[in-house]
Amino acid sequence: MRVAPDEAAGITSRGAVRTCGGSVTIKQEAQQTWTGHRKDSVEYRRILIALLGAGIATFAQLYSPQGILPRLADDLHVSAAASGLVISASTIGLAVAVLPWSLVADRIGRVRAMRIALVAATVLGLVMPWSPWFSSLMVVRILEGAALGGIPAIAVTYLNEEVDARHAAIAAGSYVSGTSIGGLLGRLVAAPIADVAGWRIGTFVVAVMAALATATFFWITPPPRGFTPHSVSIRQVARATLEHLRSPRLVVLYVQGCLLMGGFVATYNYLAFRLEAAPFNMPVGLTSLLFLAYLAGTVSSRASGDLAARWGRGTVLIASTMMMIAGICITLSSSLPVIIVGLVIFTAGFFAAHSIASGWAGARTTRNRSQSTSLYNCWYYTGSSVFGYLGGVAWLHYGWGGLVTMVAGIALVAAVWALFAARGRS
Repeated sequence: MRVAPDEAAGITSRGAVRTCGGSVTIKQEAQQTWTGHRKDSVEYRRILIALLGAGIATFAQLYSPQGILPRLADDLHVSAAASGLVISASTIGLAVAVLPWSLVADRIGRVRAMRIALVAATVLGLVMPWSPWFSSLMVVRILEGAALGGIPAIAVTYLNEEVDARHAAIAAGSYVSGTSIGGLLGRLVAAPIADVAGWRIGTFVVAVMAALATATFFWITPPPRGFTPHSVSIRQVARATLEHLRSPRLVVLYVQGCLLMGGFVATYNYLAFRLEAAPFNMPVGLTSLLFLAYLAGTVSSRASGDLAARWGRGTVLIASTMMMIAGICITLSSSLPVIIVGLVIFTAGFFAAHSIASGWAGARTTRNRSQSTSLYNCWYYTGSSVFGYLGGVAWLHYGWGGLVTMVAGIALVAAVWALFAARGRS
């Protein structure tokens, strides 16, 4: 019997490669051998630029009210601690949403899920400034945070699927750099405009900027190659979550995110209240310039990946946390230049530590990776919500010294616990 040329090659008419156990599609075979984009490829650069846009869209909206909380508190007639809930509301919404977003992303794809998240968040961001009451503002901020949860829940998993494993730590550092730029732009844009036109116009302009960043993400993201769609049930997500929470090597990383982010947000939430009071008496527009310290985080998060490749993630994580402690203690000074130096050190240490811990949470497991990165973000933003509010309580009752004590204390706990993570370099 005559055999057709395609059959002799082992290829069926439906594009499948025959094996002794059946047939495997060419697409599946390509995915099985896919190792990720290399650092010198065009697609690698496109991924980083796309995630820069996503980082700007996400974190500009998430934290744009932070530098203008005193103005918002006066306008809506709430206390300093209550105004901090504007940040906590969005971060608690984000914390609750990250695991559901990971389930959605497993089914429909990382890029598609991130696009949906960005569009929903941008629409809510454009609505948020026009909330007439503090209670309605809280509702919109919770929903906005839940929508924004689709980016940090998915981004690191997306990087681990699309980027060569040898460059994953560096790529994760670059992504975190983008988030720091987003947070910086949100604060720098909103505060000066709020000084002139009010906090509502300031945050609205940030939302418009986020819409442009979202459009950039849509335009430049390359087609995904490392993702294989699969149906994941709520029961499977719950099982994977429990499995990760039973792993001390993963839990120690989740705790890093919770404690360090909590201290970081508390510091920046109430720094403006301190500097606008005596003896500094600085206007909102001027205090917002202190957020330029975020540029130190942009540099340190990128550099942390290179340092981790050389010295190990655990060593860099602990060293970065100690930088945070040193920096926050320096801000106890009554000299503004010294406070700025302390803030720069503190910010650089935080972003380096966060870059290491977030990337490690995804890399330290090969099973249910998206649930691991989502759990990290869940703990991370829960810490932001809880300690962001408690920092206001410390500020109201004990002043800046009380807030510094809280932040340094929880960072020290994180550093001691991080010794467990330092036991392995992987």
